[in-house]
Amino acid sequence: MTGISYDRATAEQYRLAREVPRAGLAAWRAAIEAAVEAAAERTPGLTPGMTVLDVGAGTGGFAAALHDWFGVHVVAVEPAEAMRALIPRVPATDGRPGIEALAGRADALPVPDGGADAAWLGSVLHHIPDLPAAARELRRALKPGAPVLIRNLFPGRADRDLRVRFFPETVAEIDGYRTVDGVCADFAAAGFVRRRLVAVPQESAPSLGHYARLLRRDTDSKLRALSDEDFERGMARLRAADPAAPATSWMDLLVLA
Repeated sequence: MTGISYDRATAEQYRLAREVPRAGLAAWRAAIEAAVEAAAERTPGLTPGMTVLDVGAGTGGFAAALHDWFGVHVVAVEPAEAMRALIPRVPATDGRPGIEALAGRADALPVPDGGADAAWLGSVLHHIPDLPAAARELRRALKPGAPVLIRNLFPGRADRDLRVRFFPETVAEIDGYRTVDGVCADFAAAGFVRRRLVAVPQESAPSLGHYARLLRRDTDSKLRALSDEDFERGMARLRAADPAAPATSWMDLLVLA
């Protein structure tokens, strides 16, 4: 994977600025549960003891959420050592599933063949240089019929993202991402079929005022791509907004199986 180079301080800033508070993820829990049920044609979708691959896990916010929500064993794969160090480790004891953090890349997953019940890719597609290779690797690592859940922004579908709202120039960066159709084509070559595409809201912070205080340009590739002038104009828009207003942002959940 490519992108920002993280040392321990930058990784900690990323965790503070980019991880969505658990309370703000209620809609994601429901969307994931419904998506897995529909894609895998089983009810409930994720059950205790199943294994979920979190590919490009970052600092482990969603790894912890998936473990807590569904009682699944999470294998969090993250190439950046500083990010990986912040992933919460939960040992598997007395038959209870845990969270393990492993060094690896999307196109070289350190897991056995056909062992995982689902894969989660959260805001990571644009950091994967060879998506077809990653799709083939996921096909190898997943059980037959297991879903891939992709949380990402896509060109033409990002107008309700908070960064786009206050920093509209970030659209130029997002327009360079793979489209939904392009991602589906890359995964189709590895035997995956599109099952679902839904937009899901999240509360990125308790309020816009809180969001403005947390925002860090150096932890976000979209903001880093802006000129200094565009970034300062965006911060001025954000500070001028009602600080008590909800910091609601939307991203897509694309499901393939």
